[in-house]
Amino acid sequence: MASAIRTVGHQERLSLIDHLDELRTRLLISALALAVAFGVCFWQNHALLTFINKPFAKETVSQAKKGNGPQGQTYLAQQGVLAVGAETEAIAAALSAPHSGLSAATRAQLAAEIPRLRAEMAKIPKVPPANKPVTLGIGEPLTTTLSVTLYFALLFSLPVILFELYGFVLPAFSPRERRAVQPLLVAIPFLFTVGVAFGYYVVLPAAVHFLLNFNSEQFNVLVQGNQYYKFAATTLLAMGLVFQVPVAILATVRAGIVTPAQLRRGRRYAIVVCATVAAFLPGDVTTMLLETIPLYVLYEASILLASFVTRRERRRESASEATPDATSAAAQANGAVNHPMEQSVQEIIDHTNPELSD
Repeated sequence: MASAIRTVGHQERLSLIDHLDELRTRLLISALALAVAFGVCFWQNHALLTFINKPFAKETVSQAKKGNGPQGQTYLAQQGVLAVGAETEAIAAALSAPHSGLSAATRAQLAAEIPRLRAEMAKIPKVPPANKPVTLGIGEPLTTTLSVTLYFALLFSLPVILFELYGFVLPAFSPRERRAVQPLLVAIPFLFTVGVAFGYYVVLPAAVHFLLNFNSEQFNVLVQGNQYYKFAATTLLAMGLVFQVPVAILATVRAGIVTPAQLRRGRRYAIVVCATVAAFLPGDVTTMLLETIPLYVLYEASILLASFVTRRERRRESASEATPDATSAAAQANGAVNHPMEQSVQEIIDHTNPELSD
């Protein structure tokens, strides 16, 4: 168990059995973290479903206000009833006034109807209720809830799973290689989280808006729950992977495949690539622009980071080259002091036995 909560040193030597035991322990801890996250997420599944349904609910409210679909027609009918009720209340208030010319009994009867009319009108919603994804099978609400719970459980347990994965892989790297790899490993979950957040707040609402409004006047759109959640998970996962661009670029720079200077010269091509990637993501022209800008910003940030890392590596290499030279010079100086007269093999033989030199 101790080997699963700490990283094995590079100099430590483990047998095959020890490696398998460490792998088993790390897998068990990852599975336990996933199980705990799944239990917590299933306990709060209503909050999670409400959270992931927000983009869809917001768009269905917008469509209903335009009168699209059955819910839109219901909303228009409700607004008509509210308008008629308001006019009826105004007429009743005018007729129940003392100067209306009606009898006192009639005015009293009309005045008594006004509060009841207001109470009935208050029951009619002023805005359309948010729509929800539909389920078709008898067991689909349960299976769909379990799927959403698993998606969030994987997301929340990801730090523990990555820690165990890193802990198992890192001992294979030397200390110098570990210093080079660790910043990349730390950046991966951070950039993934940022990408998922960007996908939820920017890309997913735009994609839902575009897809639900496409030829919406020709269809009564009913969105099935498992398809919507699969689409949302795929979109968020894609954005999390797209935001790994700095890690990929920095890895290629450190591998010597490209240089920061080449990345700067390729800016025009980078813009085209970012726009192409944004075009393949769901959405309209405005969404494509919103997606292209952060992708290009990530590219520029990658250039700055790669330049910084390259300069630091050059300084380290210069320092490491200077240190051996100074050490060898000192060693030569010490050798000259301690052994001022180095004798050759022939001189040693002559000194031992002069006859051997003949």
